[in-house]
Amino acid sequence: MKFYPYKRLNRPIALRVTSVSLKLVDGSRDRLDTSAYSTPQRTVALGVAQRDDWVSARIGLSATLPPGANAPDAPWSGLRVLAVLTDGETNVRTAVDLRQDAPGSKEWSGDIEVLRDDHVGRAGLAVQAVATVDDVVGRAIAETGDEWTVDVVAEEPLGGLRLDVKQMGFSKSAREWLHSYADAPWIVDASGRVPTVLVNTDIEGFSDLLGGDSGGIESKVHEMLVSQMATDVWTAVFHSSVGDLEVEPDGSPVFPTDWQGEVLREMLPDVVPGVHVEEALRQVHRRRTGDAGWVELQTRIHYAAVRRAGAGKALANALRGLQQMNREDSA
Repeated sequence: MKFYPYKRLNRPIALRVTSVSLKLVDGSRDRLDTSAYSTPQRTVALGVAQRDDWVSARIGLSATLPPGANAPDAPWSGLRVLAVLTDGETNVRTAVDLRQDAPGSKEWSGDIEVLRDDHVGRAGLAVQAVATVDDVVGRAIAETGDEWTVDVVAEEPLGGLRLDVKQMGFSKSAREWLHSYADAPWIVDASGRVPTVLVNTDIEGFSDLLGGDSGGIESKVHEMLVSQMATDVWTAVFHSSVGDLEVEPDGSPVFPTDWQGEVLREMLPDVVPGVHVEEALRQVHRRRTGDAGWVELQTRIHYAAVRRAGAGKALANALRGLQQMNREDSA
């Protein structure tokens, strides 16, 4: 633990990636979808576009400062919030100022440009709050707890949602509550420290299909099954996250600080588009606890889960595999 000879904020800055786009050699921009970044894994995968004609990437950022950063009696002045991209392999360091969303707000946002020629692999992305403390300019008073990784070649953000997968027979499991789910291929348990997918080995051949890496149509079926499981996981963890929110005295919901908070920040832009995540959470909470609107929101929740699970890509790959197999059979 570091010790500082001056006062600082005692909680980390929350950093989120909100958008990613590539600048192409012809000057146009290719806006990537949310599959290019993962909030739980804190990773941006610029190779997801699978193209070589880009020269730079613009990453949209949103940072939330801890309570007390803007307090009238804070022992600092001249507060600035900087996004810093550091590449230890190429010794490149890029820093940009973020903008305060509104006077007195603890939300700051902006963009950072990643030049392709400056990086060959991974770079670390963090945020620092600096200010004048005890008449010393530029002292760091807070930073992100865990930095993000920007990977210029990876084609996926390292696995997406972190979860635990366990295989067991449901019908004779020592967990008696599983007996009533004996005919289900899998279930999602979102009550633990991390989400857990329980795979039912009582279904003959199912475990082998999930664990195999054979080619042909089997690999396409495997991909579709995994995407369906991931859709179920994202849906379950979203409902689990909004179902146990702490509420401030004025009735405003508070973002959880663990994986549930990360899930909400990643899914809410698709569940309630066009508003800041804090307002989106308030709207979802009002609908869930109010008299109307919760049922209508289920379509958006499912849509957000499908996008993060990559179900569309898995289906397209399976259809291409079937078409190729049909052409080979008719040849």
